[in-house]
Amino acid sequence: MTPRHAAPRGGGRPQQQSAPEGNVPHRWWALAVIGLAQLMVVLDATIVNIALPSAQRSLGFGNDGRQWVITAYSLAFGSLLLLGGRLADLFGRRRTFIVGLIGFACASAIGGTAHSFTMLIGARALQGMFGAVLAPSALSLLTTTFTEPVQRARAFGVFGAIAGSGGAIGLLLGGLLTEHLSWRWTLYVNDVIAVLAVVGALAFLRSRAPAERPRLDLPGAALVGVGLFCVVYGFSNAETHGWSNWTCWAFLIAAGVLLCAFGLWERGAPHPLLPPRVVADRNRTGSFLSVFIAGAGMFGVFLFLTYYLQTVMEYSPVRTGLAFLPMVGTLMATAQLSTNVLVPYVGPKATVPTGMGLATGGMVLLTMLDAHSSYVPHVLAPLLVLGFGIGLVMPPAMSLATLGVAARDQGVASATVNTMQQVGGSIGTAFFNTMATTSASRFAKAHAGEPNLAVRANLHSYQTAYTTAACFFVAGFLVSVVLYRRGRPYEQTPTLGPEAEADGQRAES
Repeated sequence: MTPRHAAPRGGGRPQQQSAPEGNVPHRWWALAVIGLAQLMVVLDATIVNIALPSAQRSLGFGNDGRQWVITAYSLAFGSLLLLGGRLADLFGRRRTFIVGLIGFACASAIGGTAHSFTMLIGARALQGMFGAVLAPSALSLLTTTFTEPVQRARAFGVFGAIAGSGGAIGLLLGGLLTEHLSWRWTLYVNDVIAVLAVVGALAFLRSRAPAERPRLDLPGAALVGVGLFCVVYGFSNAETHGWSNWTCWAFLIAAGVLLCAFGLWERGAPHPLLPPRVVADRNRTGSFLSVFIAGAGMFGVFLFLTYYLQTVMEYSPVRTGLAFLPMVGTLMATAQLSTNVLVPYVGPKATVPTGMGLATGGMVLLTMLDAHSSYVPHVLAPLLVLGFGIGLVMPPAMSLATLGVAARDQGVASATVNTMQQVGGSIGTAFFNTMATTSASRFAKAHAGEPNLAVRANLHSYQTAYTTAACFFVAGFLVSVVLYRRGRPYEQTPTLGPEAEADGQRAES
């Protein structure tokens, strides 16, 4: 029996859906367009990684500059996501979606033609800026296009699978393009995707003007933007210079102060950038935190397993990308199972913690890899377990994070999801990398003069990273068990008050 929307717990008439699902023409083509945009944003976090050595040789920059090619994108993307989501609410999601696609494509073209390191860094920062407009627009369009529970579950199964596997797809595509064409094509490929997505957006996405346009919360945007910038920069700085560097702690302390100030400001702001009602629901808060933890863990897997496959097992970039495909396939299949079967019938309180537990088990299996391990018996099994686990976490969490949000807040709610995934990935990559580097140095000092020291030190560092990632997923298990409510989410969707409900109906009418 398909779960249905029930009357709100506060009594009164049943909660209205944003728009009748049958009134959305070509909705599955719209899903394809939205999925293309999401794939472009997510894979860009990893597709350039494999191309970095080639870009370094071509443009002649030092090893320190390699980190900035990644950090420039992360800083702009992570710090501007909430602002980008609110712009989508204020000016129309289809409009900001198309602007984001065109801007991302132009920035990618600039990066592909870069003739200097400075030009490449500037292009990566521009990519991040337009990505911060595009990503929340895509997710909020998905939420407002698919409102009927069964169709919504299917759509979020596809979308969540793309979000969860995009990093692995980026590794494969980056290897293919770098090996057979040029590192520049890891940027040019975005133009091909963007052209298809813009044509599809014009044809299949509905144009809807917002019911009202309140003033933008500029103080809130400044506080959270600078705060998130400091978070990403602080962890990135720790990855480059170590935790003993004073600038790392200065930025992290500043981030804590600014984000606390942002929370206090939003409680009394006349037009808050992130209304407290968006994060007040337990299911939604659990989903935000689950996306954050899963994002951190996934990027840790991609980073260190890539190192292992290329340095220990001596895989080529293309073969390394192919090695992740079973994980991608498992994640995509599990995404449909979790959103269409498990969450609608047993609820998130059973589904998401199970996924966190499986992901923990996959990480533990990875700690057993050594210099003599082979792919099928030793690497494939943990990848399949991880794919199954992430498929039970990421798609349901992304769907529940936007369920029950009024139309006027869909953009910023979607931006919060993307912020959690992006900041989680940035923090996870930096934190795991510093833990691994420190572990390798200590191992080398403790075993100086022993044979095969470099390989053994690297293996020890990877094991440290996997163990740390496993601890993250254990924390995710505890968080999801505590925060998610029992029961079917479609039968317990909270209202956001009469004013928010009326606003949502006006915006969709």
